[in-house]
Amino acid sequence: MKQIQGNEDLADLADLEDLPPEIPAERGENNAEDLFESSRARSWGKDSAWHSRHLVRLKGERESRRMQLLLSEVVRWKMFLQLCLGLLRAFFSRPLWSGAPGAWRAAGAAGAADAQQGPRRGTTPTSVNYHFTRKCNYKCGFCFHTAKTSFNLPLGEAKRGLRMLKEAGLEKINFSGGEPFLPDKGDFLGLLVQFCKQELRLPSVSVVSNGSLIKETWFEKYGEYLDILAISCDSFEEETNQLIGRAQGRRSHLKNLHKVRSWCRRYKVAFKINSVINTFNVDEDMTELIEQLGPVRWKVFQCLVIDGENAGEDALREAERFVISPEQFQDFLDRHSRISCLVPESNEKMRDSYLILDEYMRFLDCTAGRKDPSMSILDVGVEEAILFSGFDEKMFFKRGGKYVWSKANMRLEW
Repeated sequence: MKQIQGNEDLADLADLEDLPPEIPAERGENNAEDLFESSRARSWGKDSAWHSRHLVRLKGERESRRMQLLLSEVVRWKMFLQLCLGLLRAFFSRPLWSGAPGAWRAAGAAGAADAQQGPRRGTTPTSVNYHFTRKCNYKCGFCFHTAKTSFNLPLGEAKRGLRMLKEAGLEKINFSGGEPFLPDKGDFLGLLVQFCKQELRLPSVSVVSNGSLIKETWFEKYGEYLDILAISCDSFEEETNQLIGRAQGRRSHLKNLHKVRSWCRRYKVAFKINSVINTFNVDEDMTELIEQLGPVRWKVFQCLVIDGENAGEDALREAERFVISPEQFQDFLDRHSRISCLVPESNEKMRDSYLILDEYMRFLDCTAGRKDPSMSILDVGVEEAILFSGFDEKMFFKRGGKYVWSKANMRLEW
């Protein structure tokens, strides 16, 4: 009789031929005799109730093992495919080959100098929008980053993530929400602004806010560390702001806008205005009031629909009624063409040209018309997470994403 080697072989044979419990499968010199005894025992217990139960148990265990192996294989393939997709996105979003050996050319309206020799690894997070909170005191009907969670990272973790971004090449950080002045009455934001300018020494630190919660004391504490403050204002008619949801109760949004503008002058912070053009304001002429306020930039966005945020079953907003056509958007731009600080952004320019971090510090990929999150940079690092950002670097340059963004270089007359 052929000698069976080792405990593992006997255990496998026991599974296949259903050894009863009194026949042990142990390593020893009498393996052949054990097999003979096990065979005799099987013949005695073939019709026993124990045999039936034992057979069912073994079949269940084998099926469970097969399912576990199958699931682990599926997970491995899924991770592999995600990595491949991320690498493809990173490859096609890199600057274009210029034709000269070892040189790469960046595309963009403002242009860019030749980069270092050889291809770059992935994308550099030059400019990042960090939406550290989703909570907001306004209810704008077209909002594309809604209060789906109330989560906020601890301050120390947020700083750790910002330091990681700086080490990966960050030059400009923009804090947004939600309403960034809500957590800790603006102190959470202020401490991040101070950290980025004072410790990380970033060239540009900016904030986007609705302006309703800003106090002058915030400027006194943190104004020196802030380069740009953008206030969202979609209309210079109070009634239109109420219809859009750009208001809290009956408080005047425009009064807050002018108040914040005066503080920016006093504390030497560059002032910017963001406007979302939609069905309620598309026919408005804002030329005179924009010129009076004199922002360094007036960002004009075409209303954008994002599935799961302002459209679809799980959305907290319904933006469809705010959507305008490309032709309507162009008419609005033509009406305001004399304003030199106007920076237009159509849906095409907006969708993939921003690096967006959510409240968990995950990059959000909007290429499919929704926000698909990466893993958090706190867990996998910036280089890995950014592969799943969907970022279109060429469109970033094309829309003028790189500009003079440090107030020290703006030469403003305060």
